[in-house]
Amino acid sequence: MSVKTTYDIIRSKLMQKLADHLSGDLLYHGIHHTHDVEIQAGRIAIAEKINNEEDLYLLKLACLYHDTGFIFTYKEHEAAGCDLARKELPGFGLTQKQIGIICGMIMATKIPQTPLTKLEEIICDADLDYLGRDDFFSISKTLFLELQKRNIISSEKDWNMMQVKFFKNHSYFTASNKKLRGLQKQKHLETIEAMI
Repeated sequence: MSVKTTYDIIRSKLMQKLADHLSGDLLYHGIHHTHDVEIQAGRIAIAEKINNEEDLYLLKLACLYHDTGFIFTYKEHEAAGCDLARKELPGFGLTQKQIGIICGMIMATKIPQTPLTKLEEIICDADLDYLGRDDFFSISKTLFLELQKRNIISSEKDWNMMQVKFFKNHSYFTASNKKLRGLQKQKHLETIEAMI
């Protein structure tokens, strides 16, 4: 079976699992986010000249699994996603080494992000790509509502203050995303600061 066929089977099963088991109040961390991270990681990988088939395969699998832990828990979901990957991926012929690389990418997305490899940098930038995009405010609103439902944040003012702090501590890792998203991200920060 080709890598593409295996990937398509894993993706289909995983998307169904997310559809069946993710909480409906995950307004930000839903299937749409997993799909977006998958797309952005592919785009960044091309821009960063990653063309090794195995690297791209492991990157795409990490994108699929990076938020599956939300099926089981809200906090420490990255570790829960790794546990699921370790449980499922050997059945698709992945080695422990490959799964270790995938789990490294998943764990790198934990805030604050700590990527150690180029692939980890790519998934981190893909995960927070929206910070420097035109659709930032609409996506940000879904995260605010998701956190509000969990009593993690109460008011919009608190949310805006949290976002300013987050923005100031965040930076993209890849040269391509710094170039593509950096300026717009800075403008969003200025807009949020003006709202406080």
